[in-house]
Amino acid sequence: MSVLAVIPARLGATRLPRKPLRLLGGEPLVVRVYQRVLALGVADRCVVATDHSEVAESCTSRGIPVVLTREDHPSGTDRVAEVAERPEFEAFDVLLNVQGDEPFVSEAALAGAVRMVTSGQAPIGTAAVPIGMGALLRPDVVKVVCTDDGRALYFSRAPIPFLRDAQDTEVLAPLVHQHVGVYAYTRSALQQWVGWSPHPLELVERLEQLRPLAHGLSIGVAHVPSAEGGIDTEDDLVRANARWISHTS
Repeated sequence: MSVLAVIPARLGATRLPRKPLRLLGGEPLVVRVYQRVLALGVADRCVVATDHSEVAESCTSRGIPVVLTREDHPSGTDRVAEVAERPEFEAFDVLLNVQGDEPFVSEAALAGAVRMVTSGQAPIGTAAVPIGMGALLRPDVVKVVCTDDGRALYFSRAPIPFLRDAQDTEVLAPLVHQHVGVYAYTRSALQQWVGWSPHPLELVERLEQLRPLAHGLSIGVAHVPSAEGGIDTEDDLVRANARWISHTS
């Protein structure tokens, strides 16, 4: 099955203004993410999807394929879906959504998400890593619990499952994981996802993956040993540049 990786890159981020164009190691962040995805070799082809001509020009000037999408998409998933519908990409069987702020995304996370789909285990694939017990109470850390065969039961910002009786929190370790925000979809699953209205669970938790889950689409979860977080703030960008320098010096 052929895989198209799409990197949504919206210019209007509020926590880190002009995020795709902020510099990491002397190049725009979106360029670094594209280079990373290309180097990992998980996808057969990779393209940037953006809502702004400035980002598009930054990519084209470096020979990076880019699609200028509509400005009113509510999510990166919708932007990926628009790209998937273009005639030049209709031959790809699997769409891989790689967030435009993850220049250190791991091969295991991308390959794991894709494997969930190409193996036929689920029409949507994602990934998760072991969670530190201190992260259970943090609402910015998305938790996932799964069935025994590796499909998501529920995603939440709340500490799940609830520890009612046991005093040792370590009993939770095999039951809950930290979600990694990469997604692979069959073409049909992606079309269904964006075709449905936002679900009440999605609106309450502010987690869009609850939409297909609530409608009965299976989400396969690849368990990987570790993953890097994205760049959301100025502090994140400072740390990322420090890491970049240390790895390239």
